[in-house]
Parts: sequence; structure tokens; C-alpha cells
Amino acid sequence: YFIKKNGEIITLVPDSYTAWHAGISFWKNFENLNKNSIGIEIDNPGHQFGYEEFSKKQINSLIKLSNFLIKKYKINNKNILGHSDIAPFRKKDPGEKFPWEQLSRYKIGFWHKLSQRYLNSIRKKKVNNNDKKITLKNIFKIGYSPFLKKKISNDKKNMLIIKAFQRRFRPKLVNGKIDRECLIITKNLVN
Repeated sequence: YFIKKNGEIITLVPDSYTAWHAGISFWKNFENLNKNSIGIEIDNPGHQFGYEEFSKKQINSLIKLSNFLIKKYKINNKNILGHSDIAPFRKKDPGEKFPWEQLSRYKIGFWHKLSQRYLNSIRKKKVNNNDKKITLKNIFKIGYSPFLKKKISNDKKNMLIIKAFQRRFRPKLVNGKIDRECLIITKNLVN
């Protein structure tokens, strides 16, 4: 599916067909999610070309389409993902301007149950190496996958996965560094 700026929804590929919307991708124990998913593209120039806020009409259409697909295919809200969730090594979309928290109120996707005020108070607070390991372990429990076909260092790989997690669950600061806020959010999401 494709959602235009004015909210119009275009069906690009019938649901029963496999589209190449996810590309090389991983989530939990799944690989190459094209055959196990339905893609919804939303018109936006993206990070390299002047990334924009999504229009209200786009989000309203996304809510309607998502609710229809969730009901039709009995989709678990924890399996509603962005490209950056399933391909953090090559994708940044839908990005930090995407309203995951708002959508979760409509049971589209999932979100943590922590107050923003509390999270702001612990942002950038350092954690020890053990807490960093716990955070990464939790990120992998959520579903982010450490698998990658091409070779890069573990530090670079982990930084890209952490950035993807932050784009989704901590969009105000996407820096690839684990702090207390990241630790607490991951603990909340895996419980």
C-alpha cells in the first residue's frame, strides 16, 4: 500500500502476493520479511531529502488501513514494525517523526508505559557495562535482530540497532548510545 500526502491510499500489490517492500530484513527469528508481511509506504522525502512531518490525513488513513488489516489478518500489535526495526543496517524510516506513541493508543504497534517526565529526568544518565549488556539483551528480546549478512564490527552493528530502537521508542534523542532512559524503556517493554 502507498499513502499519499492527501491521505489517499493506493493498493500497489494485492495482499496475496509477495512484494519486495522489506528487502533484506530480520525480526525475532524471521528473515526476509517480504513473504510474511504487508508493507505500507507513506509519502515522505526521507532523511536524505528533507524529512518531513507526516500529515494528519496520512496518519488518519494509516489508522483506518492498519485497523482493517489488523482485524482481517489477526495481526499482533507487537508485529507492526517500521523498516528501521527490521533493517536497521540500511533503513531509517519511518523515522523519529513517525507517531508510534499516538498509533499505540489505537492498538497499532506497541509503546512503553512510562511517563515522559520521568524519562526526561533520566535521559543521558550513564549506565555501567552490565546495564548496557542488559539493555542490548532486552532490545533483542523485543525483536531486534543482531543478524547481518555483511560484516561490520559488533560495536557498529550494536550502535545501528540501538539507533533503530531509539527512533522507535525514544525519538527525541537518537544517538546510538545506551543511557539509563534506554535501559528503563527496554525493561518496561519486555515485562
